[in-house]
Amino acid sequence: MMKKKTRLSDHIWVILLSILAVAYLYPIFMILINSLKEERAIGTSDIFNLPTSETFAGFTNYINALGAQGFARSLGYSVLITLTSVAAILVCCSMCAWYITRVKNKFTSALYYLFVFSMVVPFQMVMFTLSQTADSLDLNKPWNIWIIYLGFGAGLAVFMFAGFMKSIPLEIEEASMIDGCNPIQTFFLVVFPILKPTLVSVGILEAMWVWNDYLLPVLVLDIKKYKTIPMLIQYFRGSYGKVEMGPMMASIMMTIIPIIIVYLLGQKQIIKGVAAGAVKG
Repeated sequence: MMKKKTRLSDHIWVILLSILAVAYLYPIFMILINSLKEERAIGTSDIFNLPTSETFAGFTNYINALGAQGFARSLGYSVLITLTSVAAILVCCSMCAWYITRVKNKFTSALYYLFVFSMVVPFQMVMFTLSQTADSLDLNKPWNIWIIYLGFGAGLAVFMFAGFMKSIPLEIEEASMIDGCNPIQTFFLVVFPILKPTLVSVGILEAMWVWNDYLLPVLVLDIKKYKTIPMLIQYFRGSYGKVEMGPMMASIMMTIIPIIIVYLLGQKQIIKGVAAGAVKG
């Protein structure tokens, strides 16, 4: 009886999760099929239909999207912001977590709980102050906005890194110290390579957040000078100043496909990293 109940519950869960997966994938599928249609077939009753011989536009929308409104420039800004932000988060937060777990006192304990608390603070509470502070400190450029992302991404990263650090035997670091390594060498030559599962999982999660983020760049960057990919899609205009839905759909697909591929390639590492970061010590 127990086996039958277990199998029945497994089937129920599979059905429910499959329905949930279809619900999440359906909007992406709609964007995909409409990115292959001619402009006249989008925004009408044909929007839910598959492309036909009369409405199929091929890759015309993708070509128009690449050539419209500096798509390549916006892509470059998004790549720059994502790479610099993720790199800063991985290096700085892993070092901070190492310090917190190895130097145990009231200061490091309070610092750890401040990082954890930052994860529950709504962004809306600080966004207006953030905008003014970024302008006053000249942090409103694509090449230095990573400092702001480091502050907002540190909570989750330090929490996961600290959880994994607790599972690393202290004897490994003591052995490197005996061999003549200073603390910096010990971290980068011994501890940092061991952090690979958590580095990959944190890196992918933070990259997905930074790449898809719209609100923070809009508040901080000068919209007239700098547009990331999400900002470009929001203000997408065609050659005559008209919103062209076909190229917009194509640009959305070109935006989400890279991050989906990155997530699919690293999903196993994400699960391993999250599980390792949940260790209690």
